[in-house]
Amino acid sequence: MEKLKIKINKMRKKDISSIMEIERKAYGTFHWSESGFEAEIENSLGNYFVIKTDDDREELLGYCGFWAILEEAHITTIAVKDTYRGHHLGELLLQQMIDTGYQKDIKWFTLEVRMSNIVAQELYKKYGFQSLGLRKKYYQDTQEDALIMWTESIWSEKFKTKYTELKNNLQEKLDITTNL
Repeated sequence: MEKLKIKINKMRKKDISSIMEIERKAYGTFHWSESGFEAEIENSLGNYFVIKTDDDREELLGYCGFWAILEEAHITTIAVKDTYRGHHLGELLLQQMIDTGYQKDIKWFTLEVRMSNIVAQELYKKYGFQSLGLRKKYYQDTQEDALIMWTESIWSEKFKTKYTELKNNLQEKLDITTNL
């Protein structure tokens, strides 16, 4: 089976129309606006990335982002085009954020995830995120609760050992070019 050839880039304004197609399908009526993404790209706390096919089409397959605030990273968004779910792209996006966290001396990652999004919760648990609380009626569209998840220090030996293992496993599955 041929590996999917992909590249990771910083998110740019020219990516937003493709991002919005994924955003609407991934999040339904409760999604970010184009101006919201534009503001995040310009936000000095923001770190936003896209995955594209590494070919002439450069099809945008997914995106992610987080805010770096002192020693903490707050993951604000992550989504993959529906036809590419199950191809480890969400995992690759998560790794990109963690790698960037190491570069920025981040110690912890946190996020909110829908209670019903078991697939995402399992991915986060795989990477050492633990449930530490609940935000009641966090999602405005459905009034669904959000699970608050955190990592231990990404600098701990336990985290680094597990992360290195997961990163090596994923690199065997994907053909990745990083253009940052």
